[in-house]
Amino acid sequence: MARISRGGKAALKRPARTGILLIGLFKLLKGLLLVAAGVGALKLLHKDVAAVVDHWVQILRVDPDNRFIHRLLAKVFAVSPRQLRELSIGTFFYASLLLTEGVGLLLRKHWAEYFTVITTGALIPLEVYELVHKFTFVRLGVALVNVAIVWYLIRGLRAGKKGR
Repeated sequence: MARISRGGKAALKRPARTGILLIGLFKLLKGLLLVAAGVGALKLLHKDVAAVVDHWVQILRVDPDNRFIHRLLAKVFAVSPRQLRELSIGTFFYASLLLTEGVGLLLRKHWAEYFTVITTGALIPLEVYELVHKFTFVRLGVALVNVAIVWYLIRGLRAGKKGR
């Protein structure tokens, strides 16, 4: 850690670690994407969801008779306004956690490393549960990335304690 003089007082400035900065950018990006998703869900509240989805299917030239697209459309059409509201609230809450983690890590705040370990680590059991009940490679990838983030941060926090 480098010493920086602030008004006659020596303060410790944490060195930048590339891994922390990458994790911070990753968390920030995820948070911003979730804010966009939450805003999108709120915009759908007072609209005909079927018409909006049909419009996007035509713009993207997706075959609505494709079985995967058909399943997705069936789920989207079944969403009620109440579910959209609840989804947007949950999305904004999770986005606020991710944005807090991301900004804290980018500013190299020590508390952000602990906060990220706690919030990311707390969701790993849920991800494992989801993997067991419905395995997809995307879910596996997300779980592995989150385990790697927690492992990396814990390793860094432990190394920092030994250096003090």
